[in-house]
Amino acid sequence: MSYLERDVYGMYKCDVPSGRCLMGADTLIGEQVYNKKDEELGEIKEIMLDMRTGQVGYAVLGLGGWFSYGERLFAVPWRALQLDAANHRFILDIDQNRLQSAPSFDKDQWPDTEDPNWIREINSFYGTEPYLMGM
Repeated sequence: MSYLERDVYGMYKCDVPSGRCLMGADTLIGEQVYNKKDEELGEIKEIMLDMRTGQVGYAVLGLGGWFSYGERLFAVPWRALQLDAANHRFILDIDQNRLQSAPSFDKDQWPDTEDPNWIREINSFYGTEPYLMGM
């Protein structure tokens, strides 16, 4: 279901000349993620917010599985994703084969997001800077 179908209040309006658009985070759950080669990588399962800063920390990308059974989950830094509003999806600049070697986790064992080693590993893999200064 696209974000337009989830817009029950009619509030997701864009100012086309300025390019400014605001959307509710829950409208992005379930959106597909593609790479720049137009290959489907997976779908956004969750968007994780830092409760101290209010910033988006990362998106959870789900790949494979059958009805979530056997699905691999990836913490993708928010800065690594680009919203492709025209096609109602996200773009992640990574090859499908490289994504297979990305750090992943199981739905029953989420990573320790406070662990500086985990933060460095994720940001190093995706080539992003941590969203919190000094980490």
